Amino acid sequence: MHREVVSVDVPLPADVVWEHVRKPELIHRWYGWDRDDLADDIERIFLDHAEVEHDHVPGTSIRRLRWHHHEDLELRCRDDNPGHTLVTVHRAARDLSVSFDGVRDVVDENWISSVHQLHFALTVHRGEDRRTFAVHGLDAGPHQNPLMYRAGLHGARGVPIGGHVEATRPDGTKVGGTVVYRTDLQFGVWLHGIAESLLVIQEVPVASHPPHGAVNAILNTYGLSDELREEAQRRWAGWWDGHRHHT
Repeated sequence: MHREVVSVDVPLPADVVWEHVRKPELIHRWYGWDRDDLADDIERIFLDHAEVEHDHVPGTSIRRLRWHHHEDLELRCRDDNPGHTLVTVHRAARDLSVSFDGVRDVVDENWISSVHQLHFALTVHRGEDRRTFAVHGLDAGPHQNPLMYRAGLHGARGVPIGGHVEATRPDGTKVGGTVVYRTDLQFGVWLHGIAESLLVIQEVPVASHPPHGAVNAILNTYGLSDELREEAQRRWAGWWDGHRHHT
């Protein structure tokens, strides 16, 4: 059975969004996070293995990238609202998904992050290249001393979408931002600081990562000079290095 994993409205024409899911240099601005094999993954997923489909139903133009196992990335644009594109990822039912562990589906979670990163790249930093900083598999810590508390983000879950978050990092510096999306297992904060950036936090439940669960964090930055990039790296290290397993 087909199910919706994530859907966002991008206030841009479908042609603009479509090129950002077809051209590798533009896909790099939103998909995943920087790592040695990212370029190879983009080539394999979006060019080698994706089938392109175009369709039109009354009042709506549809473009899709379709993969095996009933997975697709779909762009819908209404004829009467050509300046907006609805971007949706569909996947097969969870009982057919090898990436679902009974509690969390890692492929779902990464699609959710990436599609929101696409929205941010196009609406806030269109035309700018991206640099990410990321940590994965950090121990979420015991109930008495959780990592999210130590990272200054323990209150973010209670902030409504559109609400303001202010965190005090372990080095004593403060960072503020706006909650832009939230799901059961992750949330995104538009940070206002050195540069407008998107922080994605994925929370892995205890059942998926005993004994405490885990935290993944991705910071999407755009258009930074070398000097600002070094400053962003320093602040990121001060935020997460004491808990880091790998980047």
